[in-house]
Amino acid sequence: MKTNKKKIAVIEDDASLLKNIKQILEEENFLIRTATDGVEGIHLIKEWLPDIVICDIAMPLKDGYEVLKEISAYEDTKRIPFIFLTAKVEKDDLRKGMSLGADDYIFKPFDINDLLNSIQIRLSKVYNFIKSKADSSDHYHIEDKIFIKCGAKTQSFFVKDLKYLKAESPYVLLKFADGKHTLQRQTLDEWQSKLPSKNFIRIHRSTIVNTEFINRIEKLGTSSYTIRLTGEDEPFVVSKRFYSKVKKHLLEK
Repeated sequence: MKTNKKKIAVIEDDASLLKNIKQILEEENFLIRTATDGVEGIHLIKEWLPDIVICDIAMPLKDGYEVLKEISAYEDTKRIPFIFLTAKVEKDDLRKGMSLGADDYIFKPFDINDLLNSIQIRLSKVYNFIKSKADSSDHYHIEDKIFIKCGAKTQSFFVKDLKYLKAESPYVLLKFADGKHTLQRQTLDEWQSKLPSKNFIRIHRSTIVNTEFINRIEKLGTSSYTIRLTGEDEPFVVSKRFYSKVKKHLLEK
């Protein structure tokens, strides 16, 4: 089951402290996984791809600096925000961590509010970076994430999970693979100009569909067709104006 909870990996060899941090962060609605040494922590980060890492420095097998250095060498993990936990740090140690790409240091014993503030700052920076990148782009790729306001919340969705778009003046209805849907002010033409043409096709002046979800095409008359999408009960009408383009597009896939 998909979740909108942010994932935090906590790597700490003090079992009591690790348990307390996990409990507190779970109460703050984060999804937490833990490791008790550097080797286990590196494996956790690479496999789970958390949104943020909280890591002790002095640990068995591999210390926190080695953990940060190794995950910084991988494309999938090098941009994950990294917060060090430490009981003591000298200026040279601080410089070392920052040169490796550490985002923050939290000193033990610490106030939990300091840790929570650091987490929120890191997550906000990542969100703003991704959003600005998406907003500045004239064209989406199929693996991109788009940020959509759903009610009072802004959520991220993969473009590949966008099943169809349907004009409902003055809005456009976006329906996603997980069943979520939202109304947006952008016009259908504006969406069509941004969506990848290899994956999305206009089948009607009021409808764009993701071809990956097309289940079958049905002929209703001499020149009348409908498309059925996976998981949708009602068929979608293909207008005469767009039928030849739809047929050509599907034959080329």
